[in-house]
Amino acid sequence: MAFGKSHRDPYATSVGHLIEKATFAGVQTEDWGQFMHICDIINTTQDGPKDAVKALKKRISKNYNHKEIQLTLSLIDMCVQNCGPSFQSLIVKKEFVKENLVKLLNPRYNLPLDIQNRILNFIKTWSQGFPGGVDVSEVKEVYLDLVKKGVQFPPSEAEAETARQETAQISSNPPTSVPTAPALSSVIAPKNSTVTLVPEQIGKLHSELDMVKMNVRVMSAILMENTPGSENHEDIELLQKLYKTGREMQERIMDLLVVVENEDVTVELIQVNEDLNNAILGYERFTRNQQRILEQNKNQKEATNTTSEPSAPSQDLLDLSPSPRMPRATLGELNTMNNQLSGLSLPKGPAKTSPQATHMIIAIYEEIDAHQHKGAQNDGD
Repeated sequence: MAFGKSHRDPYATSVGHLIEKATFAGVQTEDWGQFMHICDIINTTQDGPKDAVKALKKRISKNYNHKEIQLTLSLIDMCVQNCGPSFQSLIVKKEFVKENLVKLLNPRYNLPLDIQNRILNFIKTWSQGFPGGVDVSEVKEVYLDLVKKGVQFPPSEAEAETARQETAQISSNPPTSVPTAPALSSVIAPKNSTVTLVPEQIGKLHSELDMVKMNVRVMSAILMENTPGSENHEDIELLQKLYKTGREMQERIMDLLVVVENEDVTVELIQVNEDLNNAILGYERFTRNQQRILEQNKNQKEATNTTSEPSAPSQDLLDLSPSPRMPRATLGELNTMNNQLSGLSLPKGPAKTSPQATHMIIAIYEEIDAHQHKGAQNDGD
């Protein structure tokens, strides 16, 4: 028994005392060696699993210290992977999952998104079962309850990798036609009732869900192949239709999750709903980036127009440096050019003239002035 601890204190046991020290906020980072030592005690003592779960409950219960929660989740993850069924069967009980882990998702704890996602990943992964015949019915019940309430679970690493491979396959072999979304209405039941599907309905539902999966893969492929700001117009039109259809399908899937009692169908609906939700979130993120780029381009264009507007004359408008002497025109050429210039209909408002054109016009008028001056002298003579 740890010094100064009551025998009812979860930290009073040998493993509880180690858990308290390993998950204390003053610890800089995870001590993996200490974590493994805790796993060894759990595996080699009769009360180790029970004492450990009690200590873990105490550490995360009503704890607002994010550092301690993060360290405790790391320790839980290692224990689940390295301890046997005696520990695993306790950690997946509703008493621990719902009354401790799920409560941490309450906004009052203000957990960072990565910690929230880690908790959700625990629940999702544990609900899929453990080797060794561990009963996961209670954690699966918690998982399905969260899904029915609209909680979105992040994809696991394996699911993300599978999605990337499928997207690459779609990109290299684009479909000749895009399937439309199914109605999913043949098994919708009235509210507050449940449905037991017959084999024919199950088969039809699976085929319709396969079409939803194809739509999700096409959406993912389009999002991968297009960059906001340089999109293919036809791709974006198709993406908008798939997004609208996907939203409708997601509502119907959620309705089915509430009423369908078949466990295999429920698992399939949950998986399709998660994949569909990830595609929908990807589209919404794409459109936000698209809008941001459009606004940036608009602002740049307005800034360019502002800087190019005419301003007060300055030395920059005319190059007054010495330039090569222009060839002297004959009198006939000057008269012809004067007639051409007088016949021009010039646009109203300020005109933009290049430096080269400015040099030529100045030279022409110099020649005209010189000729007229010479003519005036001859008349005076």
